Amino acid sequence: MKSFVSLLILLTIITLFGCAHIVSDELRQKAYGEPPAYALFKDPDSYKGRIVILGGVIISSTNTKEGTYIEVLQKPLDYRGRPEDTDISFGRFIVLYEGYLDTAVYSQGREITVAGEVIGKTFRPLNEIQYPYLLIKSKEIHLLEARYNLPLHFGIGIGVWHAF
Repeated sequence: MKSFVSLLILLTIITLFGCAHIVSDELRQKAYGEPPAYALFKDPDSYKGRIVILGGVIISSTNTKEGTYIEVLQKPLDYRGRPEDTDISFGRFIVLYEGYLDTAVYSQGREITVAGEVIGKTFRPLNEIQYPYLLIKSKEIHLLEARYNLPLHFGIGIGVWHAF
């Protein structure tokens, strides 16, 4: 009976921490009531100074005198704050991290979640156009581990093996 109770406590702890949001409670409370992503990307200047939580896939990163700029393709976040594996996006945004981040680590294709302050809009070249990027100054930044999809197959069938 004692081992059953211990196992139950362990599973409860794993469940609680395994489902925890990756952004701190403090910043999530400051971001409470944040605008929907489509509104934020449509008119970033009207949300200057607001704390928001966004995530997506890194397109590029660059170190400058001001800090590290990370260009991100926005993706909706799941209940834990991880970018969802979807083609849905409201656009690109740039994160300013005031400090040095290794661009070999914060590299193209990595998933990221950021809590930060909306600075407004900045225009940068994107191919042959000037693209209006949402600009965020990071307060908390989370580089996520790669996802590993297990090849699970469910079904009932009959397998036939031929030896020649």
